[in-house]
Amino acid sequence: MTTLVLDGGLSTHLERLGADLSDDLWSARLLLERPELIRQAHADYFAAGADVAITASYQATIEGFMRRGLGAAQAESLIRMSVVLAGQARDQAGRGLVAASVGPYGAFLANGSEYTGDYDLDEEGLYTWHLPRWEILASAGADLLACETVPSYPEARALARLLEHTPEVKAWVSFSCRDGERLNDGTPIGEAAALFSGNPRVVAVGANCTAPRHIPGLIACLSGGLPVVVYPNSGETWDAGHRRWLGLADPMEFGQAAKEWQQAGASLIGGCCRTTPEHITQIRAHLS
Repeated sequence: MTTLVLDGGLSTHLERLGADLSDDLWSARLLLERPELIRQAHADYFAAGADVAITASYQATIEGFMRRGLGAAQAESLIRMSVVLAGQARDQAGRGLVAASVGPYGAFLANGSEYTGDYDLDEEGLYTWHLPRWEILASAGADLLACETVPSYPEARALARLLEHTPEVKAWVSFSCRDGERLNDGTPIGEAAALFSGNPRVVAVGANCTAPRHIPGLIACLSGGLPVVVYPNSGETWDAGHRRWLGLADPMEFGQAAKEWQQAGASLIGGCCRTTPEHITQIRAHLS
């Protein structure tokens, strides 16, 4: 099976390019203020060897933009722009796919709950909350949707229902996980992945924004079902005693680990937070 290389941490690279992301809108803030920088970040990831650009819509919501005083129509236009910018970078590169990011409810709350699944909405509430942005992104011209950093079983169920609502849309579903077996809310990843088994519009299930050390176990839990997508963060933790980050910050080490993930069964591989174009270059080099 062909392995697709995803891009790396969009916000990480935007900050390296000089962006200030220190508010609740995070990278979505630049859709309003510096869209050309988003296009440049996507272009840099394609140049590094990525096959897929994930859009800057992770934290872009109508409610979030309206809090800034924008109208609903302008908010919708900005969400659509996230797909346009990635598409422009793809066209410039002359190859690749665009995956429209569907961030979790916790990203909108901006309180860290995408890493716990501790929400104030049930499945029905999550379905209703996701629906307006889902419909915008589903019709914006992306090749597929990237349902990512999903921390809980109720949110996974809501996303499965949204897929039924838009039968023409393809997607991958990627969970945020606490260890090598379970989502952040404690649900076994196999149980959550089973919600999408047999759905021809789901191209892969897997994990992202999760420590690299958990990836082999998660791949093992998913083997034999849908294709597996993994794009962990760098796994870094701060060692105060030695004043350094510990993890797979080194792009070469990340690339070596990516080869192991491929051999274990993953067929879509990239990076999430604190990974850079250099990490993607190393993934490409080790998978070639």
